Amino acid sequence: MGSLFDTESLLLPALVHIDVVRSPLWALASLIVIGGLSLMFYHIFQSEKQILAPGVLVVGGNDKKSIQQNRERFRENAKEMLEQGYKISGDGFFYVPSPLGERLMIPTKYLEELKTASIDHVDFVATFIEMFEGKYTTMGSRSTLHPRVVKAQLNHHLADVMPAVQREIIDAFNDTFPTCEEWTPVPVVEVLTQIVARVSSCMFGGTTLSHNKEWVQSSIQFAIDGFIGAQKLKKYPEFLKPVVARFIPEIQNISNHYAAAEAAAIPLLEARQRTGEKAMDLLYWMAEQAKGEEKDLKFLASILLKVSFAAIHTSAAAPAQLIYDLCERPEIIEPLRQEVINCTGSDGFIDKSGFLRMNKMDSFMKESQRFNPLLLITFERVVHRPFKLSSGFTIPAHTTIGIPTQAITMDESVYPDPETFDAFRFSNLREKQPELDGRAQYVASNPASLSFGYGRHACPGRFFAAQEIKAIMAHLLMTYDMRFAEGQSRPESLRAETQYLPNPVATIEFKKRLLPDLSR
Repeated sequence: MGSLFDTESLLLPALVHIDVVRSPLWALASLIVIGGLSLMFYHIFQSEKQILAPGVLVVGGNDKKSIQQNRERFRENAKEMLEQGYKISGDGFFYVPSPLGERLMIPTKYLEELKTASIDHVDFVATFIEMFEGKYTTMGSRSTLHPRVVKAQLNHHLADVMPAVQREIIDAFNDTFPTCEEWTPVPVVEVLTQIVARVSSCMFGGTTLSHNKEWVQSSIQFAIDGFIGAQKLKKYPEFLKPVVARFIPEIQNISNHYAAAEAAAIPLLEARQRTGEKAMDLLYWMAEQAKGEEKDLKFLASILLKVSFAAIHTSAAAPAQLIYDLCERPEIIEPLRQEVINCTGSDGFIDKSGFLRMNKMDSFMKESQRFNPLLLITFERVVHRPFKLSSGFTIPAHTTIGIPTQAITMDESVYPDPETFDAFRFSNLREKQPELDGRAQYVASNPASLSFGYGRHACPGRFFAAQEIKAIMAHLLMTYDMRFAEGQSRPESLRAETQYLPNPVATIEFKKRLLPDLSR
């Protein structure tokens, strides 16, 4: 796991792993291609050069030298730059320089008019594709099949899905987690990623997928290869990327993950077609709801792999941060354990009502998310054509916009005493002001709570993810004690531009507890 996020500078020869490139003739051809691409991309990018809106603050200065310096600074100091821009602008417009260009941060009051814009005008997929170099890594999808199915099927059948998911959590912990009879250091992110991959795969396609080791490993490695491949590729100018991508082993390995997805999903789909078997899982629902070209089995397998990217690593990051927070604040543990006991049924599982009553856990998750957001900027969009807002302000064409979500959550006018970690901030708020119940939940999507996006394109899988995380944390709390090693402090999160990731190499000490009798 130590090399997982290695983004050190690379030289092109170090990327060459294809035998044919050793040929002098191939090398000469490469130089010719690179020269041609240089000219082609130069003209393309000149024609779509970004124009900054006049009079808008640019963090760090608006002269060319400052902008260029701050684009590089953004790689490791995005958080400070966004907080600075938000504070100086007074929740107004501001630009933050980044390797993708100058991103325009938008006040939340414009969310309503932007959320309804057509995708060909205000594009919510393009930013993800840019962030993960999707043209080369295949990360990102414009298919509407999986969000349609998650909204229409998964979200309506959570009560039917979660018993199997909770059984898989128990099995995955038994198979993956160390026995921990004594205090044992555990690499949290590595182990949780394995567990979440299995648990998510159970929701994707039942135990046929969750017990398929090749699929589970590919579903994990797909995101890792895509992330590392994208970070390596970002070191090069746009005109070189089509050539360089061919020599980055992680990008070249992505085709193997699609093959693994097809090997796992297609036989399952074909068997269900033959027998008429119905199932309560995502793959079955996607096959049922597919239209036209979506019915192609290879397409369904490819979408399953792309869904795994969002489902696995994001859902593993949250409990990792929660564990780090628990070890830093052990006084939170007992109130959470008591709530788990109160919300667990006589069968040892948490049902729909139980998940809804886990207000303290929900609050703790939301406060941890506030301090450790997966993304510093959300509601990112590419504005392809000029967009005039109700105030008269016009967003120029070819502008990437977003909301500085992390900076907003640290605004004392939004959250009192924002620098204090209050695990039960939101459960106390819901108790004191019941009318705010919906707005204070972990899955809430509103101008003060934008971690899952906003509007019709807000993350549709957040309801499943919330219950999955609660079930994982419930099992951890009831099964293990946890602590930092002597002298250890909270592992610092890893920063990668706007991504804020749990420390991937940190270990936490666990010891198995004597389980209480939860039967009634």
